[in-house]
Amino acid sequence: MQVFKFGGASINTVDRIKQVAQIIKANNSDALMVIISAMGKTTNGLEKVAEAFFDGRTDDALALFQQVKNQHLTMAKYLLVLEYNACAAKLSDFFTEAEWLLHDKPVREYDYYYDQIVSIGELLSTCIVSHYLTEIKLTNTWLDVRDIFRTDQNFRDANIDWKHTKATVEELVKPLLVNGAVVITQGFIGSSSNNESTTLGREGSDYSAAIFANLLNAKNQTIWKDVPSVMNADPKQFADAIALPILSYEEVIEMAYYGAQVIHPKTIKPLYEKQIPLLVKCFLDASLPGTIISNGAVKNMPPVFIVKENQVLMEFRSKDYSFVGEQSVGHLYHLLESLNIKPNLTQNGAISFMAVFDNRIEKLEQLALQASDLFEVQMRKSLTLITIRHYTASAVQQVLGQRTILLEQKTPSTIQAVCLAQSGN
Repeated sequence: MQVFKFGGASINTVDRIKQVAQIIKANNSDALMVIISAMGKTTNGLEKVAEAFFDGRTDDALALFQQVKNQHLTMAKYLLVLEYNACAAKLSDFFTEAEWLLHDKPVREYDYYYDQIVSIGELLSTCIVSHYLTEIKLTNTWLDVRDIFRTDQNFRDANIDWKHTKATVEELVKPLLVNGAVVITQGFIGSSSNNESTTLGREGSDYSAAIFANLLNAKNQTIWKDVPSVMNADPKQFADAIALPILSYEEVIEMAYYGAQVIHPKTIKPLYEKQIPLLVKCFLDASLPGTIISNGAVKNMPPVFIVKENQVLMEFRSKDYSFVGEQSVGHLYHLLESLNIKPNLTQNGAISFMAVFDNRIEKLEQLALQASDLFEVQMRKSLTLITIRHYTASAVQQVLGQRTILLEQKTPSTIQAVCLAQSGN
């Protein structure tokens, strides 16, 4: 049994959905558990819907959601003939699920509404793909992953209830995966014990696939992407990026920790526990070897470049020149935990503590307010965090030589620098 995960780029056109179907068809001699992300830029579009709704701009939210509806209905019309009516009826159910909320007024926190709205994207995409597979006579079963993945109520970064989820996988999923069966379900989303939709963190579909791989004892997990393999840098940012044909679990965890977008940070642990290889392959050309990620060290790694834009540097400075020691830092970390904020880099000085965050401005403003009883807080926005793993002098000069660096940290294997944003590299 294999687990396949297809990202949004792999299903953003009619031709690409047909290509995905051919990959599934070519591999369904094994039972396949197929996890699919939202289509194209749907998640971004639904985020705009959530923002407009939470700001009280109901008409804007409904208009933006109508665009999402139109995109998916149009895709279904181009793909389907015999299956169109059944698909459209199911899509309509999902549209209604979001629209009843958009006509209401927000009375809970933003992250709750984010999850209820944004989770619709994966339901829409999998519905269309499943009906297309049926259209071409490829038997498959569609499942709502919210009936399978139980999570807590930590909206936008929910934690899996492994005991409950394992039981539902045993009951609802395993019996389906026999005789080369194909099961289609969603990545990124789950459901709380109150039947409220939750999400597992941005780009969490990789993690969803790894959970299934672990609980189903899969032979391997394959992530199908629009690049030939894992690269040592984002090819959109670095024209000379090179392929990495073999990687270790440890290296991928490090890359993900520092912000590489190839693999979701939580993906590796469930695979490592069962020693399940992770393959990264190109859906545009399935014959390419891609990258194999498994246990064991890999020698002679080239420099790996990770760039995170739109970063915020916060400095927490002692009000009375007393040392910022364990008690003060402990207080800050307690605030970070309560607000569910994770710093990308921290540095402790004698009378100050600095931290770099993704720009989730609403939560950072709450952090600044709650920390202001002990610290003077300064915030600097629109920065870039650059990480170089396995750095060389020439690699550092190439990427950081012309940058204005505000904060730098270095270990024997990794250098990180917070820089003023600029165009190019």
